[in-house]
Amino acid sequence: MKKNILTVTAMATMVALSSCGGGAKKDAAKTNTGINTANIDSTVKPQDDFYQFVNGKWLKNNPIPETESRWGSFSELEKTNKAKLRMILDDAVADKNAAPGSNQQKIGDFYAMAMDSVKLNKDGVAPLKEEMDAIDKVKTTDDLAKEIAHLHTIGVVPLFGGYVDQDPKMSTVYITQFVQGGIGLPDRDYYTNTDERSVGIQKAYIEHIGKMFELLGDNADIAAKEAKTVYDIETNLAKASMTKVELRDPQASYNKRTLKEFGEMTPNFNWAAYLDGIGIKGINDVVVGQPVFFKEMNRAVKAVSINDWKTYLRWNLIDGFASRLSDEVVNENFKFNGTILNGVPALKPRWKRSLEATDHSLGEALGKVFVEKYFTEDSKKRVGEMVENLIAAYRVRINSRDWMSAETKKQAMTKLDKVMRKLGYPDKWRDYSSLDIKRDSYLQNLMRANKFEFAYMVNKLGKPIDRAEWGMTPPTINAYYNPALNEIVFPAGIMQPVFFNPDADDAVNYGSMGAIIGHELTHGFDDQGCQYDADGNLKNWWTPTDSANFKAKTNMVVKQFNDYVAIDNMHVNGELTLGENIADLGGLTISYYAFKKSLEGKPVPEKIDGFTAEQRFFMAWGQGWRTNMRDKALKNQIQTNPHSPGNFRANGAPSNMQEFYDAFAVKEGDKMYRPKNERAEIW
Repeated sequence: MKKNILTVTAMATMVALSSCGGGAKKDAAKTNTGINTANIDSTVKPQDDFYQFVNGKWLKNNPIPETESRWGSFSELEKTNKAKLRMILDDAVADKNAAPGSNQQKIGDFYAMAMDSVKLNKDGVAPLKEEMDAIDKVKTTDDLAKEIAHLHTIGVVPLFGGYVDQDPKMSTVYITQFVQGGIGLPDRDYYTNTDERSVGIQKAYIEHIGKMFELLGDNADIAAKEAKTVYDIETNLAKASMTKVELRDPQASYNKRTLKEFGEMTPNFNWAAYLDGIGIKGINDVVVGQPVFFKEMNRAVKAVSINDWKTYLRWNLIDGFASRLSDEVVNENFKFNGTILNGVPALKPRWKRSLEATDHSLGEALGKVFVEKYFTEDSKKRVGEMVENLIAAYRVRINSRDWMSAETKKQAMTKLDKVMRKLGYPDKWRDYSSLDIKRDSYLQNLMRANKFEFAYMVNKLGKPIDRAEWGMTPPTINAYYNPALNEIVFPAGIMQPVFFNPDADDAVNYGSMGAIIGHELTHGFDDQGCQYDADGNLKNWWTPTDSANFKAKTNMVVKQFNDYVAIDNMHVNGELTLGENIADLGGLTISYYAFKKSLEGKPVPEKIDGFTAEQRFFMAWGQGWRTNMRDKALKNQIQTNPHSPGNFRANGAPSNMQEFYDAFAVKEGDKMYRPKNERAEIW
């Protein structure tokens, strides 16, 4: 299932909860200041490298654990969070009195089976036999469509992606949507690039596919040929796919067709058989994300032999469940995806992997217990107050934009006023009563959970939009904006130490959580979000002049980040990361003015640890992005992720703000200095 949401970051999250009352405490010695001065590298001037100044000693003293691709502020919170979740799950496993069918029984049994390494190693790949037999029975292209439909329902996604979600241009209805997919490498460019790194990954990937076929019982020679078959199919699909940058244009990915028109465009694929297989009947229209891709898919359906398609499906099946099988399969899967792609030396311990799987499959069942044990209504109230403060500041900023006409400002205000806020956890919890979880098989539990989730999605068709639904589970350490619902969402998982700091002064809390609330709000007005109206429709509400002015300002952000060299000769992709960079700049700016507004009528805050309130505001922002990252993981992020690396996020937004220059006396000649005509000021 695809969710059109814009997160703080897909890789690491910097969010902290604000204390909304009062200024700095008078007795600084008794204040949990929120800024650990022991992390500061005083050999670096904040005017030259703010990120290194704030975090230098922390970066030096916190090496990456061998099981991780990175380690940062988010990682520290995740460590604490997982310890809490582990206790919940251990208790559930041991609970002999859990009522059959209860959430307690289900999370306990799911986790117990995921933890049963003895059974998993004894079973090997045998749990896949029934599914492999079904693939082997495919004889025609009609059978192929039926089998792909079945695989989609159990969580395996060969050839393309299909899901049900709001119609981007008619947000009051659900519609069936189809998007490009079918490849195993992180992005289409991994197949098309010819540089030394890419070629090395391509060769390693083919070897990896072959080894997985050997684990299924094929001899080495046959497995090598099968790997080449799979890679050739995926390469052709990749070549017809949109790039990551092209996919950022929501208009380009909105191609509404009648089902008849879609069938005429792709006559070699039996859509009737596919739709029947996933439980969708009686629809007239679909949204086709990438027509060029589906034309190539149509060609391939006929050009590729049935035997080769069966090979491709077998690969997708074992690849889809590789991390949930015996140790030898898990280790081979990790060797490629963990070590070769991301440079991680060691696999996470089983309890962490099992915990993550439980959260993925039964997130609201686990989350309900998490909220009851560890989340307070006071936390929710404090975040709500901060949201109100940020929205008030946003109204002022919108009105002050000299590049925006009154007509467009009115539309922007309407959108801002309609932003829906979801804090902590859902008002209505997911009902898992029809989901059967047993202590019989980890793989069967996974498949049943995936079928349950897929059916839940499909059953939305023809029903009113569920505006109460959440796109993240309550324990998740992240936040997001969903343009289709025009909502900002902050799960309970992020509202706790190290980021929830009720004892810190407001400067720190506005610089951390406030900036992230502003970040999510700004996603509604970034280069993607600004294309959706107040009701979540993909609809232009800008005058041509305002749109051109906005484009000119965002181009400055593109150029700024294009100039950043992340590692070796790899630059940040300013177009790919544009939305997140706009959100960072807007969020930090709005939060700064909300913070300054909160000081009106109060004494000037005293310095704490020798730093002014304004300096501490920016230091809180900078420390949240501290991250040590492995080289391979960094290269992977640069190529595929819409979020810039942490150091550029920490430095990038402040270097555009005169308020930062004033706080730290940044002047021409300092490395953080940007000429005024190169500073982007958008929101």
